[in-house]
Amino acid sequence: MRIEPATALVGHIAVPGDKSISHRAVLVGAVAEGETLVRGFGRSADTESTIAAVRALGATVHEEDVDTICVEGSGLRGLREIDAPVDCGNSGTTLRLLAGLLAGQSGRFELTGDDSLRSRPVDRIATPLAEMGAHVETADGRPPLVVQGGSLQAIRYELPVASAQVKSCVLHAGLYAEGTTTVVEPLPTRDHTEIMLAAAGAPLTRRPGRVSIGPAERLELPEVEVPGDFSSAAPFVVAATLLPGSELTIHDVGLNPRRTGLLDVLARMGARITAFNRRRSSSGESMGDLEVHSAELVATRVRAEEVPLLIDELPLFALAAASARGESRVEGAQELRVKETDRLEIVTTSLRALGVRIENRHDGFGVRGVPSRPKGGGMDSGGDHRIAMLGAVAGLVSRDGVEIRSPQAVAVSFPGFFELLDSVTQR
Repeated sequence: MRIEPATALVGHIAVPGDKSISHRAVLVGAVAEGETLVRGFGRSADTESTIAAVRALGATVHEEDVDTICVEGSGLRGLREIDAPVDCGNSGTTLRLLAGLLAGQSGRFELTGDDSLRSRPVDRIATPLAEMGAHVETADGRPPLVVQGGSLQAIRYELPVASAQVKSCVLHAGLYAEGTTTVVEPLPTRDHTEIMLAAAGAPLTRRPGRVSIGPAERLELPEVEVPGDFSSAAPFVVAATLLPGSELTIHDVGLNPRRTGLLDVLARMGARITAFNRRRSSSGESMGDLEVHSAELVATRVRAEEVPLLIDELPLFALAAASARGESRVEGAQELRVKETDRLEIVTTSLRALGVRIENRHDGFGVRGVPSRPKGGGMDSGGDHRIAMLGAVAGLVSRDGVEIRSPQAVAVSFPGFFELLDSVTQR
């Protein structure tokens, strides 16, 4: 697919529902009592994997519309053992968060996925689950992951690396453990799990740097309103910032401060982005509208403590930094090396091929920005949805356009991305 240069992004859009929240709504709904109505469900290959997984384990999911589903819960201990492995597709979120719930069930469960998922490490969840008393097996630290549920004991677990998925796995297991389970974070990470479990009635308490959960008797989650996915909005935000004359409004997008670190970084670079109509969703998430105007940017430094707040948007930051005046750098982002691809490597290689002066470092990258358009060229997504979207934005802001190989990777998180982008692109 070839993306030609654009002159501006102009118009009003809404992006699909937040993928992280959609996963959690299905998983918590599956072990809740009664029905959970999910409005604004973020339909994607990853969230379809979560639906398929809970269905295989005995929960019922009615798909009432593209973005509306209803989950009939099986109760806290109602997921059933099955003979076949549970296929999590390409979704690390599905595997890691589901493992925590299965540690409290009765039976033996095997979680697997596609080639990409089976190459990613799972020791980070296997270790705390084993400490809690579950029997866990891996293939040399990678999936398939086998979890033998049983009697669990609470632990105090200090995350070795800031990870919302590991935190969520431990909290899910803590629903079934005797005593109070506490997770200590080295840096703040996404808190969608805490917000949703609290909305469902779990005995959860939060303090700076830590979250604790006690054993639950039952969960009830009647309705979840899913705001638009900020990570899906981010490519539009960056493209509109970089293209002169852009005026773009993104409606009903999630504005959870643990997800919107990109906005803070862009603001100090000189971006013109306004958040308005702020409100809380029915399930407690912050949401609102974003108005984006084009702006000239200056370089900045992304510190390690900021990285968890824009982990998925760092590839887009690299592109923004390429057009900013001065030298930008990212530190403490080694987590990007164990995503769907080694994103530090692929971002550096891909953008350098387009004429961007970017240097790969062990825990991040450095960019020497020039306030002009990169020349363009070719990019291979490597099957990574974030890199495919990066290529699309790079094509819009380039001089000569960008040819994207494997553009279909966007379907993992945003199946209609290219169509929506085209609807607001002016050439």
